[in-house]
Parts: sequence; structure tokens; C-alpha cells
Amino acid sequence: MEAIVYEEFGGPGVLRLADVDEPHPGPGQVRLKVQAAAVNPIDYKIRYGWLEQVFRTTLPATPGMEAAGVVDEVGEGVSGIAVGDEVLGWTDTGAYAEYALATVVAAKPSGLGWEEAAALPVAAETAQRVLDTLSVAAGDTLLLHGAAGAVGSAGVQLAVARGARVIGTASPANHDYLRALGAVPVSYGDGLVARVREVAPEGVDAVFDAVGRGALADSIVLRGGSTDRIVTIADPNAPELGVAFSRGGVRDAASLAAHAALAAEGILRVPVAARFPLADAAKAMELSEAGHVRGKLVLLP
Repeated sequence: MEAIVYEEFGGPGVLRLADVDEPHPGPGQVRLKVQAAAVNPIDYKIRYGWLEQVFRTTLPATPGMEAAGVVDEVGEGVSGIAVGDEVLGWTDTGAYAEYALATVVAAKPSGLGWEEAAALPVAAETAQRVLDTLSVAAGDTLLLHGAAGAVGSAGVQLAVARGARVIGTASPANHDYLRALGAVPVSYGDGLVARVREVAPEGVDAVFDAVGRGALADSIVLRGGSTDRIVTIADPNAPELGVAFSRGGVRDAASLAAHAALAAEGILRVPVAARFPLADAAKAMELSEAGHVRGKLVLLP
């Protein structure tokens, strides 16, 4: 089968399209004929070798954590899933491939497209995990950095559904998009504290940093000097500031199915920003690494 592989850590240039052996499921696994695979910022961070303390990588490796596809093989002990089922979920092997193995999957609703399904698992799980950690509830004012990205936009929608008021940082080009999701947009960068205080003079109750570009210091100021109820998923300087860093939650099929149902109903949207053939994975990862992507980048094997 065709797959994207890299044999050393480094930039996009280490990626190549290769013919590799097809994987076959072990106990508890299914094999997917991948219809769409999503690109996440964590993919390039793993590829560079920056996260070896957290995500150990055996080289050669295939990138990718999430995919949607058709089940074509079922391993021993799997129940409730059959060959021919359309599913989405997290892959155990790299998702940038024609076939991938998975343990945690959920049925893809008929009203949810392949690309949108592939874009959902990581963004929805991460957003829900952080909102739960922050105990975001009705009446709270949440400041969400990087609100126009995949995780950020999922966080906006899930927080609004809880009854929270969301202030989202983004570039001006994304402000109308955030308003459509139910957030109050503000521009990031110098002067952020003053801009947030202008729209929330009563202060903010919690901060969700989904971008990791130096917003934590301002967040602490906006929380009155406290690091309580501030969580980042992207800023490696968090421990130095006493801020909680959230990484890798529980991959739960029931929660994934619930998020997929919300997506099929149009209640939870993770927009697809661009599509690439599998052979152009390096271009997709370059775009991901550059940042400022509204939604998800998707590969089509």
C-alpha cells in the first residue's frame, strides 16, 4: 500500500511517499480503508522529534492520528463493528496511508462527510477535555486563544452550548467567522489585555489557550495574577509560569459518537480548510506548521 513515511526526524523534506506492507488487525483492532485523514499541528511536532518525551516514535514512521474510512478487516474480540461499516476515530498506526489500524472508532453518521468526519476526533476530544478541566459552565466568561483553529472553533461551540460567554482571539480576517460561532472576537498581539478588558470589564473566569504563541502572560494578568483556571494545550513554557498543560485525554468511543451526531446535525462544525492528495502531505504539513489555518487540513489517499 502507499503511505507517507519518514526515517529521520526533521522538516517536511524528510517525508516521502512509499510502498509499505499492509497492516492487519490484532485483537481489539479494526482495519480501515482510509477515505480521509486529518493533519494536526502535533503531527509536525512529533516529526521534528520535539515530543519524544511524551510520544516515543519508532522509525521509520507514518504520521497522523485521526481518520475516517470503511472497515475492511476485523480483529479478534471486536464486537459491534463489521466489515463494510463506515467509521471515524483515532488510528493506532499512522493515518497518512491507504490503510490504518484503529482500536477506538465510532460509526460515521450518514449525514457527515468523510472529510468532516476525519477532522472531528482530535479537535472535539481536546476541546471537551479542556472545558471539563476548566469547569466551564453557564454564566462563565471564557477567553479562548486561537479560537478560529480546529480545536479553538470546537471549543467555542461546545462552550457556547454550555451557556458560557466566549471571547475568542483571532486575526481580523476570522472575526466574522467567530461571530457566526457565537464568540466575541478580539485581535491577538500587543494590547490584548486592554482589548479584552474593553469587551469584558467584569473580567474573565477561565482561559483556554489553543495556540501557544505567548498568550499566557497576558492571560495571568486578565485573571488578576492567578494561574487558576488557565489551561494550555500548546505553550511549552506553561510549567515555568505555573499554568496547567493538558495533553492526551482518554479516547472514548461513546464521546466520539456523541460528537459525530452533533456534527451531523450541524451543531458542532470543524471546517475543512484545504484538501490535499496523499502525495502532497509535505505541503499540507508545511501549511499546518505556518499556522493561521481556519479549521482542518485533510489528506485524501
